[in-house]
Amino acid sequence: MSFIRAILIACALPLILAACASTEPPSNTVSASLYKDAAPLDLRLSNLPYPYPVKEFQTRLQGQAVTMAYMDVKAVGKQRGVVLLFHGKNFSSDYWAPTIIGLTQAGYRVIAPDQIGFGKSSKPNVSYHFDNLAANTKALLNALQINHVSVIANSMGGMLGIRFSRLYPQTVQKLVLENPLGLEDYSKDIPPQDNDNLLKLEMAQTETSYRRFLQSYFPNWKSGYEKFVEVYVRVQKGPDYPAYAQTSVLTYQMIAEKPVVNDLPSLQMPVLLIIGQQDRTVFGRRFAPPEAVKSLGNFPELGKKAQKVIPNATLVPIDNVGHVPHVEVPVLYVNTVVQFLNQPQ
Repeated sequence: MSFIRAILIACALPLILAACASTEPPSNTVSASLYKDAAPLDLRLSNLPYPYPVKEFQTRLQGQAVTMAYMDVKAVGKQRGVVLLFHGKNFSSDYWAPTIIGLTQAGYRVIAPDQIGFGKSSKPNVSYHFDNLAANTKALLNALQINHVSVIANSMGGMLGIRFSRLYPQTVQKLVLENPLGLEDYSKDIPPQDNDNLLKLEMAQTETSYRRFLQSYFPNWKSGYEKFVEVYVRVQKGPDYPAYAQTSVLTYQMIAEKPVVNDLPSLQMPVLLIIGQQDRTVFGRRFAPPEAVKSLGNFPELGKKAQKVIPNATLVPIDNVGHVPHVEVPVLYVNTVVQFLNQPQ
């Protein structure tokens, strides 16, 4: 990339990404019936628009035929590389929209899949494993004839990103972990939960309780984040919600039972840790003993510990930001990530 083009991209990014960020004032008091007239969504979110065309990859998961939905967005100008995005448990690949804009403007092709069990992808009733999700994602890359990627992963996607990088180290050139779950072993402090109890709690969720849950991710709640609540409520209004809730239970168990913290010292590629300093997310918080919660979810400290055990890690703390920096501060986030990706290995 020429120096002039780099300057143009740097100047354009704030304008481009600002269009993706909400400028509406924060709102913590939203009516519980805000989406009472919204159209229901089915299990595959068929009528939910995504920011880019959605393609489908046919694969298998534990013997079942499944479909992985994904977006494949071309780079603007000369391609510098390919970036693979891993979403969190309570989100789908569409929440990467501002990141995709910034990355493609900077010359990167972006592959953004909905993992099996999430978003527009199939949601089979199976036991979920990060290794299986990683294998399906690798099969997608093989089908697209992509041999090397940099991985960007948020929340639960961080756990998958770590496992993917461990399983396919020759594929992953660089790894960005954005407030990833899995920097501590939840199985040590969170008592096991049976599926029936988890399903009962999931089915009892309301619009108000779900909004309150998501607000814990964002220290500065904005009305633009309501879109995440809307999707959940519209699925809940549809006929497939019991199956959707069941899948949520099964993917909960994957996080609870499949720790990845011991994989951190084995990551040999350059790793960027982007940590929102206001994040205190504790997976399974409601089930943890009060004394355990006090020591869990301290992301500023977890980021520092991870940097020490990962051989080639850089830590970038972001003040006044919570669990999803790429949504909260999209301009700063993209600039930080692009600078890291552009550095020679």
